[in-house]
Order: sequence, then structure tokens, then C-alpha cells
Amino acid sequence: MKVLCYTSPGLGHLYPVIPILQQLAARGHDVAVRTLADGVEQARGAGLSAEAIDPRIEAVEIDDYLGRTPVDGLKRSTATFAQRAVFEVEDLRRAIADVGPDVLFVDCNCWGASAVAEASGLPWASWVPYPVPIPRAGVPPFGPGLRPAAGPLGRMRDRALEPVVIGSVLRSIRPALNDVRAAAGVPAVRTVTDIYARAPLTLYLTAEPFEYRGGEWPASFRLVGPVSWDPPADVPHSLTGVDRPLVLVTTSSERQNDDSLVRAALEGLRDADVHVVATLPSGVPDDLDVPANATVARFVPHSAVLSRAACAITHGGMGATQKALAAGVPVVVAPFGRDQFEVARRVEINDAGQRLPRKKVTPERLAAAVGRAMTQRAGAAALADAFARAGGAEGAADEIERLVRTATAT
Repeated sequence: MKVLCYTSPGLGHLYPVIPILQQLAARGHDVAVRTLADGVEQARGAGLSAEAIDPRIEAVEIDDYLGRTPVDGLKRSTATFAQRAVFEVEDLRRAIADVGPDVLFVDCNCWGASAVAEASGLPWASWVPYPVPIPRAGVPPFGPGLRPAAGPLGRMRDRALEPVVIGSVLRSIRPALNDVRAAAGVPAVRTVTDIYARAPLTLYLTAEPFEYRGGEWPASFRLVGPVSWDPPADVPHSLTGVDRPLVLVTTSSERQNDDSLVRAALEGLRDADVHVVATLPSGVPDDLDVPANATVARFVPHSAVLSRAACAITHGGMGATQKALAAGVPVVVAPFGRDQFEVARRVEINDAGQRLPRKKVTPERLAAAVGRAMTQRAGAAALADAFARAGGAEGAADEIERLVRTATAT
């Protein structure tokens, strides 16, 4: 079986699928990847065949950090996906002609590539590495990170807010998205569910109870738990011999102006009996004041740190947050935008760490939140157990193989 995987230009979307693709390759399948330029060598190093996507896709940079409100930020990020989609159409068509795949595996943020996959007649699957905004009964509308509400008043709240948040985002991008879909020869979408449930198989990279229990999922959805991967790298020399508990600080791989979180952590924990390990994949600022009890780098293998960590501080990206929780490490989440308000609330509700709104992030408050989170290891351990039972990369590979067998049999 030949598998062609197509990702958006974000390492946070490539890394979670590498173990799934490695699992498929280990079962004897041929796997080809089209991904961002910075991810090509990393995918090849993981034993996969990889080429870069059209550079015009990467040139459309996400600028949601300029949004004046969370809804404005979501509109900006989704507008980016719609702009990239125009170039994805021909790019994936060329890749299909080059590879001759039996199955396509497409990033949920690649709206143009998804339209081509839908039109191709090939079996295809998608993956979602963040809280999916599909409306479900008993689950609050996606966006602001509301607590689930019960009873008539809760249902009234959810019905009232649905068109305000995700509904307004959908209306802003639907015309451009449907233009791309028309060019690819597939039907227009009307709802959020239309966007995320078009594939015959959707691998959702989380599990209950981190994802809220509520109304039924679309028939195509499979919750397989988080899947994570670290590029091979040496642990920094500065960590050799450190015998204090580690506190990992992670920021977004795509620019989000979240280095303020690292600054607050370095200052707030300067005199604490911990060693801070901060990663800034989008770049380390030249003016960063790094105390003696800290290590700062663009990349450090998180798995090596988490095995010794007492707590992780995250910007709320689901990949980094779930990676810590899957290791049984409690977290402090300071959301900056995108899906991160939803991730922060899920951490809080599962008693697996602390939610600290961005506007309240100060060195003192962050240090206090770390102290509280360190007492919530039981909640993190419970989520780690649930994640481990969800299937992971092996279960995801099983689902893709089942998809192809079913398509071949019909």
C-alpha cells in the first residue's frame, strides 16, 4: 500500500503524525510525505520519504497574534488556511501524480488539499491535533474556553453563543473556502461539521475525558489519543548533573508573541528550587535574561525533560500540553489564542493543572500557579492512563489500514 501524507506548514502538525507514518512503514507500506521545508529532513531522518510543499503555501504566514479579540484571532488564522488552500490544490494533484498513492492522509488545516482528496476517488483520512470545533450537545461552543453547563440555562447559553463565536468565523471564511472547493470539483460546505467530517476517516488526536463527553461524534471520527514525536537531539550540556526538579516551558512553533511566558517563568522561578527548561522554536530573543537555574534553547527534546519534570508551563497548544499530561506531568496553561482557551479549560476541569489567563501572567502569579499545579499530579496521571488506552499511533495505523480494506472491498 502506498500512503501519501500532506501537512500544513507547521511542525506542530507534522510531529504528531510521524509515529503513525512510522507505524505504517514498519508494517511494510510505502509512505511519502509532503510537508514544510523545515520538516523535510526531520521526516527523512524518521525513515520517511519526504518533499517540501509549494513554497507559496509557507509564504502565507499566520498572523492571528495581531487579532484584537479571540474571535478576531480565529478569523485571521482561518483566513490563512483559506489563502493557503488555493495553492494546495495543484500541489497535491502533482504529488498524487508523482506518488500514485492508494490512500491519502491530509492535515485538517489543509482545506485545498482536503478538497482534492475528496475529488480524487481515493480512500482518504484526515487528522485533527487540536480541540475540534464541531458543535455537540452538552459541549460549550468552541472558542472562549467556557465551562460545560448543564440544564436549560446551560443549553440556552450554548445556543446563544454558537453563532457569535464559531458561527461568525465560519461566515467570514466560507465564501473563499467554497471557491476553492468549487475549483476542485467538490460540493460547498455550509457548517463547521461539513469542514471537519468530510473525510471517510478522521483521526482525532485526543481522548476522553480530556475531550468533553457529550453528544455523538460524526461516524467518521476515531479518538485515538495524543501522538507525539521528538526529533533526535542531545540533551543540552547545561542539564547534565542537574538534580533539581525540572519545569518545562513551551511556546508555539508558529509565531504568537508568546515569549512573554518564558520571561515570566524565568523571573518568577529565579529563586525557586527548580531548574527551568524553556524552548522557543520560533526563535530565542537576544535580550532574554537567563538566570543560573535555567536552560533556554530553540529546541530541547521534551520527552527527555518530561521524564524528570515536576510541572510544565505551556501556551496552551494541545500538542505540547497533552505531551506533558501523557507523561503524567501536571501543567500550567496560559492561553494566547487559537484553540488554547479550550485546552486550558480542559486542563482545569480534569484537575490536571492550573489555567492562568494571559492578562494575569506575572512572574509572581506564574510561580504560585506552578506551586499549585505540582500538587495535581493525580489528575495528570489519570489523563495519562486514559491517553494510553486510546490506541495511539498503533490504533491510528489500524484505522487507516481498515479504511483501505473497506474501500477495496466495495
